[in-house]
Amino acid sequence: MNLKSLSLIVMFSLFSIGSFAQANLLNAKSASEIGQKSLLDILITSDGPIPYGHINDNDVLFGIMVWENISLSEKANESYYFPIDEVEGNDQKSLFQVLLDGVKSGAITEVYDSSEFTNQRMLKDIESSFVKVDTTDIGIEYANAGEAIPAEYIDRTELRPSDVTDYRIKGLWYFDRNEGQLKYRLLGIAPVVVDIYTKGTAHENHVELFWIFFADARNVLYQNYAFNPKNPMNPINFDHLLNSRRFSATIYKADNQFGDRRIDDYIQGNDLQKLFEGERIRELIRNLEDDMWKY
Repeated sequence: MNLKSLSLIVMFSLFSIGSFAQANLLNAKSASEIGQKSLLDILITSDGPIPYGHINDNDVLFGIMVWENISLSEKANESYYFPIDEVEGNDQKSLFQVLLDGVKSGAITEVYDSSEFTNQRMLKDIESSFVKVDTTDIGIEYANAGEAIPAEYIDRTELRPSDVTDYRIKGLWYFDRNEGQLKYRLLGIAPVVVDIYTKGTAHENHVELFWIFFADARNVLYQNYAFNPKNPMNPINFDHLLNSRRFSATIYKADNQFGDRRIDDYIQGNDLQKLFEGERIRELIRNLEDDMWKY
């Protein structure tokens, strides 16, 4: 047996052990124990996400801020979209539901109206963005008569995971001179959803629901797992999924001589050229690392 074969066997063995331990399927003595976490899993989860290392500003030789769009219509991004419906006995949620539940519970507080992270918003400020309550004509008659409005005459509309079309992320590519390599730090994330006030109409509009400062959401994302289509027995937590850049994204804005002007502000009416411009920026970032080693 050669070294390569031995390495593969060890890798798959460790992979399988970790996979089955999470579900507790093979160790359960009764059906009620299926899905219960082992003590080892509980201890691992309690440690929280791997903390970011401290970076001194003087150690950053260059950096470029980049905004990207993650389209949920792409197959590579399915893990961020599903499941769109809650399934009994399954704790997995879509990324949108994870973020929304975190905001509602107060576990995520760094919520802003834009990627500049200057105007922080409270739950009461943004609740109308994902919940709409309407009163029917009959309900209005009850109100005008000074009577309590029966529940059947109140229409409550809430955004669902299926209403999310994209995610927008903001991050910094930078060259760390201590480690001599190009690195990426994710700074913010925003779900793009159907505007609840145009939902169901002929002219649905899509808006950024809110921007979350990513570091504040890491604990919540670490505790929730995405479906892994390659191995359903081994789900991946959202913190690892996003930090390892396991998604397909297109650049729609980056630092440039115009500040941080969007690509569609200076390239209009040509989607292919916009795509090429995003790839040009991506190639520029790659070349910056190569240039560091030439001088």
